[in-house]
Amino acid sequence: MNRRRITNRIIFTVCTLLIGSQLSGCIIGAAIGGMAESAHRTGKHEVEAEYTGISGHSFAVVVSANRLIEANNPGITARLTMRINDRLIQNANPSYAIPSADLLTVLYNTPQWVALPRGEVAEMLGVERLIVFELTEYTLHEPGNQYVWDGSGSGIVTVYESDSGFPDDPVFEKAIRVKFPDSRGFMRADIPEAAVTTELSNRLINRVAWLFYTHEESNIIPY
Repeated sequence: MNRRRITNRIIFTVCTLLIGSQLSGCIIGAAIGGMAESAHRTGKHEVEAEYTGISGHSFAVVVSANRLIEANNPGITARLTMRINDRLIQNANPSYAIPSADLLTVLYNTPQWVALPRGEVAEMLGVERLIVFELTEYTLHEPGNQYVWDGSGSGIVTVYESDSGFPDDPVFEKAIRVKFPDSRGFMRADIPEAAVTTELSNRLINRVAWLFYTHEESNIIPY
């Protein structure tokens, strides 16, 4: 009887140890999984440029929008032009670029540039690469409901190479679209208008500029 009790106790102890080790493994595995998920959510990854032809060449950025967009959002094209141009000067390694203030002055003084062939615009600006961003949509709220934020911006990015045999034909084209806020239901009392238009513009600027240089993006970037 004593021998049987000892054997049963040994079996119980072994089973307890096995169960404990399995539970510890589950706990450790869950902890590691949680840490990996947290690292992923807070981490970044490198994204390569989609067009690399600015490096070593002169360039300029021009932004166009229809009159309704500009009327509802005064200064939007100038703001996008300046900030995208500045970003690429800093990051895309051009051989030369027109300072943004000078670029805006030329465009203001030559409003007919919008209707000119792109090769002529590049020649007018004296650059080898012309980046054109046509802003086709820029709204801050739902149609017919100015109290609920539903910001949306979209457009088409095209690149022209004036030193090629076809300066009026695009060598690169990309449609982009961004939104803000990331969830619905936010009203004017929740977020001020200045914050909505600033973030929407920032997202457009990022998506246009990032096409032209290798950069880092958050693993969970919402746009």
